[in-house]
Amino acid sequence: MRVLIAEDDPHTREGLREIFDAEGYEAHVAPDGAEAMRLFGELEPEVVCLDVMMPGASGYDVCREIRKTSPGVGILFISAKSEEIDKVLGLELGADDFIVKPFGVKEVVARIRAVTRRMIVERRARASGAGGAGGGCEAFEMSGLKVVPEELRAYRGGQTFELSLRDTKILALLYRNRGKAVSRDTFFDECWGFDYLPNSRCLDQHISQLRRRVEVDPKSPQLIRTVHGVGYRFE
Repeated sequence: MRVLIAEDDPHTREGLREIFDAEGYEAHVAPDGAEAMRLFGELEPEVVCLDVMMPGASGYDVCREIRKTSPGVGILFISAKSEEIDKVLGLELGADDFIVKPFGVKEVVARIRAVTRRMIVERRARASGAGGAGGGCEAFEMSGLKVVPEELRAYRGGQTFELSLRDTKILALLYRNRGKAVSRDTFFDECWGFDYLPNSRCLDQHISQLRRRVEVDPKSPQLIRTVHGVGYRFE
């Protein structure tokens, strides 16, 4: 899923890019409103994050232009302006949410996941309405763990596990290849993207974190088993 981040402060811009990259999004950045509108037409992202006060064109201006042609795109305003009237205006223009600086990583993650859930549900509805199969978001079960990609969540008994977009890609890839060892290169190609430079430590760290959340016993994993010299496997 592509996301466009329009933010004139370089530190905030790169910080947001890192957050979205870690969640599994294909993140692109723009330093001002004019570049944001150009990139939006070129990339056609599913989600856009807009700073309110930017050179070239404000976030409000960009939002107005996007909503003229793309009513289904998820839009998040991220700004230091905290007055209630600013939030109201942003929402009236069609934004999905409004995050006020300074913000924490967990807050951004929670809000972008909420917007993503809406995007996935709407995309599935459009695909079903057009006679498609629903966009491949069907729930599946892995040894008692029910994974629901369109909710970015998994369930076991009375427990609920929050998942990132990348988490769902990893679990779905293992599920589709049940009983087979999935190579590291395949994980990077399908869950990180073909243009990502492979880093085995990055994959192992992500798998370790995912195990801690979804395995009954992370020290003796049953869902994501290590295949030494190859990658990982789900039995």
